[in-house]
Amino acid sequence: MNHVTALQRVSFPIVIALSVAVAAAPGFAQTQQNPSTGSGQVYPTKPIRLVVPFTPGGTSDFLARATIGKLSESWGQPVVIETRTGAGGTIGAAIVAKATPDGYTLLISSAAFTISAALQPNLPYNALKDFSGITRLGFSTTALIAPPTLGVKTTKDLIALAHEKPGQIIFSSAGFGSSTHLNGERFRLAAGIKVTHVGYKGAADAMIEVMAGRAQYAIVSLSSSLSSIKDGRLIALAVGTPERSSLLPDVPTIAEALPGYARDGSHSLLAPAGTPRPVLNQISKEVGRILELPDIKEQVKNFDFVSAPTTPEEHDRILRADIATFTKVVKVAGLIAK
Repeated sequence: MNHVTALQRVSFPIVIALSVAVAAAPGFAQTQQNPSTGSGQVYPTKPIRLVVPFTPGGTSDFLARATIGKLSESWGQPVVIETRTGAGGTIGAAIVAKATPDGYTLLISSAAFTISAALQPNLPYNALKDFSGITRLGFSTTALIAPPTLGVKTTKDLIALAHEKPGQIIFSSAGFGSSTHLNGERFRLAAGIKVTHVGYKGAADAMIEVMAGRAQYAIVSLSSSLSSIKDGRLIALAVGTPERSSLLPDVPTIAEALPGYARDGSHSLLAPAGTPRPVLNQISKEVGRILELPDIKEQVKNFDFVSAPTTPEEHDRILRADIATFTKVVKVAGLIAK
């Protein structure tokens, strides 16, 4: 993860207006009963700005376009997707934290949001005080992978090998402070093993090291590793989601070997603190409805994403728990922000 000082390197926004004609928009008549923003006006009455803190093509960008972008069809107002990358997502988060709390500036967050809160003491915002949760969107499917040459077939096999060779087993990640790093540390602590972490420039490099046998395991996204698993270059020992993946139904979850293990950190929709509660509730309910649409459910499944929407109140509890968990991992693992 980059220093927060990287805030100076603000990328130019990539703005895409997803607009439809107000009169023709489905659900337009319903906007007349929408909750008030506090000013006596119904919501929404103007375009909604959605800040995506990561580059196009990733999960955050997919969720912004495939799901949140559909709010424009529901309410007859454009959803303007603004890409603000850098500093592990903190640049985009800082923009939203300082925005007017009226429901017209929203943030797509990922596990990086909670990891930054746990790992970096000098963020330009307070992750718990400067944001209001709208809904958890869900989480990406991860896989615990190992090379075929290692000779392990299960999570318990890997743990046993690590106990036999303390300090000699290497787990690779996409770099210090990345979700792949923190999830690897969580696995290490849950399994009670002594292993060595080596960070690389990205998840692809971390996966290549496992394929080559220079690293013995990694926890990466299933979408990025699936083809290599199916062609035999990698072995999927487990998936990191609460339930087994439909894409690999015979592969158990990590929790089946380590009861109580859970992958923390998820994709969520946030607003600046102080956004009117009726507006938060309205957005939350509509996003939950969109995630249940047949075409969206199919897209989400194909992107290896597990939908898990919540109410704003449930989201806030989850966010606090996730930050607390990652803070504990950082402390126990002795990690220091670089």
